[in-house]
Amino acid sequence: MAVKIRLQRHGKKNFAFFHIVVADSRAPRDGRFIEQLGSYNPNTNPATIILDGEKALKWLNVGAQPTLVARRILSYEGVLLRKHLDGGIAKGALTQEQADAKWNAWKAERDAKIAAKKAGLVKDAADKAKVALEAEKKVNAERAEALAKKAEELAEAQRKAAEEAAAAKAAEEAAAEAAPDAPAEA
Repeated sequence: MAVKIRLQRHGKKNFAFFHIVVADSRAPRDGRFIEQLGSYNPNTNPATIILDGEKALKWLNVGAQPTLVARRILSYEGVLLRKHLDGGIAKGALTQEQADAKWNAWKAERDAKIAAKKAGLVKDAADKAKVALEAEKKVNAERAEALAKKAEELAEAQRKAAEEAAAAKAAEEAAAEAAPDAPAEA
């Protein structure tokens, strides 16, 4: 029986997540499987991978073939490196202590890369928020300036209208005083 380590799709349209499973290669993609090894969610940044490395290593050692994406996930999680180191121990090229030291060094380096990526994402988000805040402050200042200018123009127009009304009223009163009461024509 040809056994594959592959992904089994779950989730909504355009928002999939996957179970990492061991299945007969002739079984349908989302059909029957032998054992579930973990899950993979590419929707988060960085992608979330939960994997039982010991089970995956056991299946690789008995001949299960990972698909391309499953191979990348196993490599990212260090299962393929662990298999390689175990092969070196079996051949006598490495001791268990040397293999463990290499494994721990690789694991620490990978964890540091992941932490750096997460920190970079947080920093980028903060920078974007800061830029957006500055742009919003600039827009608000321009709006406040435009409103102040408009209010000043309105006050100037009202002052001119009041002066013109006062001048017209004064002219009307002067004309009324200058002209004697004319008899009304009948």
